[in-house]
Amino acid sequence: MPDRVMITDPDIFFDKGCGRCDRFATPDCSTRLWLPGLLTLRRICRGAGLVEVAKWGHPCYMHADRNIALFGAFRGDFRLTFMNAALMQDPEGILEKQGPNTRHADCIRFTDTDGPARLETVIRAYLTQAMRYAEQGLLPPKETAEVDLPPELVEVLDSDPDLAEAFAALTPGRQKSWALFLNDAKTSATRLSRIEKGRAKILAGKGATER
Repeated sequence: MPDRVMITDPDIFFDKGCGRCDRFATPDCSTRLWLPGLLTLRRICRGAGLVEVAKWGHPCYMHADRNIALFGAFRGDFRLTFMNAALMQDPEGILEKQGPNTRHADCIRFTDTDGPARLETVIRAYLTQAMRYAEQGLLPPKETAEVDLPPELVEVLDSDPDLAEAFAALTPGRQKSWALFLNDAKTSATRLSRIEKGRAKILAGKGATER
């Protein structure tokens, strides 16, 4: 069975998958189900002038040093997710929330591989919108957290931009799970140890209780 090694090269995603589960590099990988559609999304994002990198095991598209959008492939669909969803205008009404704990509609969900081609004009317009926000340095308004983050986590996030971006991309429920898990520790040293051990899970988009 292939090793679980999260990818760092976006080309590998389209060839073998994300590396986050044991279906990586097998015919059963979710990327195999949706490859034509994912490749169309890739063409659209590259054609918009976005820079392609790999983050959290997925192709991530950047502009003006900001993350703009991320790809995801699942058993039942594939998605284009916008990273600063609270800023996005949705005149076509196509953005969806990814789950019950998602605060803002942040993704375009596809259930057939021709979907990106049909929506190409709209996708380009939404990418242009997000790119303009990045160029202007706009950020979503801060929202009050349901649970206070421990100071140790705040300090680590301030000094680790990659981890900070990954944590911000977590659903509110997953963020809350980390806050509860860390606040449950009695000492600062234990909290720091838990943060260090949990870094890979946060980068993988997982909550504290997820495997």
